[in-house]
Amino acid sequence: MMPTENQGKAFIANSAGLSADALQCVDILEKKCRAGEISLSDVQLKQFAAYFDLLTETNKVMNLTALISPEDVAVKHFIDSLLCYDERLMKGKTVIDVGTGAGFPGIPLKIYDPSIKLVLLDSLAKRLSFLEKVTEQLRITGVRFEHMRAEDAGHSKVLRGKFDVAVSRAVARLSVLAEYCLPLVKKGGSMIALKGSKYKEEMDEAGKAVGILGGKIIEAREVVLPGLDDGRAIIVIQKIKDTPSLYPRKAGLPAKKPLGGLSGI
Repeated sequence: MMPTENQGKAFIANSAGLSADALQCVDILEKKCRAGEISLSDVQLKQFAAYFDLLTETNKVMNLTALISPEDVAVKHFIDSLLCYDERLMKGKTVIDVGTGAGFPGIPLKIYDPSIKLVLLDSLAKRLSFLEKVTEQLRITGVRFEHMRAEDAGHSKVLRGKFDVAVSRAVARLSVLAEYCLPLVKKGGSMIALKGSKYKEEMDEAGKAVGILGGKIIEAREVVLPGLDDGRAIIVIQKIKDTPSLYPRKAGLPAKKPLGGLSGI
């Protein structure tokens, strides 16, 4: 995927001053992506390098991530985010990153495919301010920022049922995450969750909740991060019917009483 010509030229003209660690990070990123048949342009690599510097510098004054080494950022943040890309579902589509945090997976997906119309949703305003700075400095356009909890976003007239895809990473167990994400997705759209080694257990636990919320689990694709063998998977849930207006429940309740659980509804 290539950024637009104007976006690429504007960024290249302002990409001087990258740190040695940033260059090491994208060297690792490029080599491991190439081995995994993911192609990145020079512009994209420079954007990832600048993102690394902004992330690690801001992390000194704001708790964004515990993973800050060039290898960890390249593999456990950037590549992990890119592995959930699905051209069929995402190219030219509206995508919301629920609980985006430091911008994962949303920003890497947008770098990789600039055609994505991206919304970054987070409950913490200072994280969104950081991400606005990232998009400005990387000359990334077509990104909107929404400051609210997922439970509130699911009842917002401008967000509920508006997205082709909702993605989320490291936010909550699948039964809880489904209540955060599915109300935001259009009927016929998809929810994509990046999950760790307990994904099968989470899928079994979430089956009832997904059904209540109008979804159907259609795929659990195992993925391997370079150098790691920790049983990760990308779970795809299709929105097959409208989510009942009751959901999501009020802030805090989905996590406290997951749907389909002993204490849930």
